[in-house]
Amino acid sequence: SVIGVTASVISVVFNSVMGIVFAIYILFRKEILAKQAKQIVYAYLPRKAADEALYIARLSNTMFSKFVTGQCTEAVIIGLLCFLGMTIFKMPYAPMISVLVGFTALIPVFGAFIGTAIGAFLILMVSPIKALWFIIVLQQVEGDLIYPKVVGSSIGLPGIWVMLAVIVGGSVNGVLGMLVSVPISAVLYCLIGRSAKGRLEKRNITIDNL
Repeated sequence: SVIGVTASVISVVFNSVMGIVFAIYILFRKEILAKQAKQIVYAYLPRKAADEALYIARLSNTMFSKFVTGQCTEAVIIGLLCFLGMTIFKMPYAPMISVLVGFTALIPVFGAFIGTAIGAFLILMVSPIKALWFIIVLQQVEGDLIYPKVVGSSIGLPGIWVMLAVIVGGSVNGVLGMLVSVPISAVLYCLIGRSAKGRLEKRNITIDNL
């Protein structure tokens, strides 16, 4: 068992280090790699298909960048606000719970619920009243103010589709599926909207007439 656990830990560390090194290498050579990829696309695909492929690639890059930026911004904001509020109201375990809430907030929609549930349980051991206030205030701030303004507006995906994407992504591939499902859904949402708009224009149908 010890050998198995040790091998697993070494494997995770090795893969993580290699992933970071590989990512840094790609970032340093992204212009050259992008140019080579574009050459291959235009060499083997028809011009129209190549233009469409590059459009989808640019859209995907934009959506993923906005999502990661928005999600990290939300995590930092909610973590800082949580620490500030818990310090003012003298709630226990403020630094630990704030870091936990900020970290779990990286998971779209349901991450804040997970962090809130664990934090409330820890506070409950000391003061049930403070635990109740912690749940009410944090969920209101995250659900009504931070997430819709920071993440929802950054990718332009309606809330119902965000929730559906997270549910489907989580059922397919757990936490990783939750993280990538939202930007992928945002890309599909834009592509379907663009395609539908083009078809309506060909049929001389305006949105106002529908």
